Amino acid sequence: MIKEIRITTLEELMPLLAEQEYRPDLHRNRSSYIYRGMSDASFKMVTSLTRNCKELQRTLEPAILENFAKYAILNDASVAKSVWHQMILGQHNGLPTRLLDWTHSPLVGLHFATSEDNMELMESHDCMVWRIDMAELVSLLPERYRDYVNQKQTTIFSVDMLKEITGNSLTRYDEDMKDQAMVIIEPPSMNPRIINQYSFFSVVPMDIVDIEKFLEKRTQHTVKYVIDASLRWRVRDMLDQLNISERIVYPGLDGLSKWIARHYYVK
Repeated sequence: MIKEIRITTLEELMPLLAEQEYRPDLHRNRSSYIYRGMSDASFKMVTSLTRNCKELQRTLEPAILENFAKYAILNDASVAKSVWHQMILGQHNGLPTRLLDWTHSPLVGLHFATSEDNMELMESHDCMVWRIDMAELVSLLPERYRDYVNQKQTTIFSVDMLKEITGNSLTRYDEDMKDQAMVIIEPPSMNPRIINQYSFFSVVPMDIVDIEKFLEKRTQHTVKYVIDASLRWRVRDMLDQLNISERIVYPGLDGLSKWIARHYYVK
């Protein structure tokens, strides 16, 4: 089930920013939610591999990863050892992959929801932030995967864990997941962008052809926060004051330049 919540005021935004449950065992507040901000509420949730290769993605994915590893080894020698490492490194450098970007930070999710390449469009359409529950998705996994993460006392997979349990095989992963489940993976901190974005990825199996239908059918805690177009600039300005901007999310001169350009944008 997907619950849709419409946000038209800053006050209505606050619950999204404080979605933590009290853990009596820890005497602390913790959250198992991750977020995905999208700049247009009409956009579908699809992977870059699906957009790029469409119905041929199953056939073309191995060639994409093999060629990436062949040439990327000059920059990162470890890329040849793991298909999951190839995906993550490729995803952060524009390679079409089956990974979907998520963040553990609702503020980072809001950043991506309130960002536009063309800032003239900021008030022309609603934006949205998706929320999914990592613990719930673990509960949907095949028993062998659930036992594995429980043994590791975690709710998420690392690259090494996924490599071990699948034998580094995408085919094995797809056979295990079918259209019933998908793994959430926490990437290694291979660059500052991954760290600053508090990045996570969902590894979408080939048999899940419609991610939103999967979430509607198989989950109970998924929420789609739709932020009214009239509120986008107000949220954007608030995020800038909270130091959530391109210069943080994209460390380096590119992010700095984007932040300065938007800061001095004339409406």
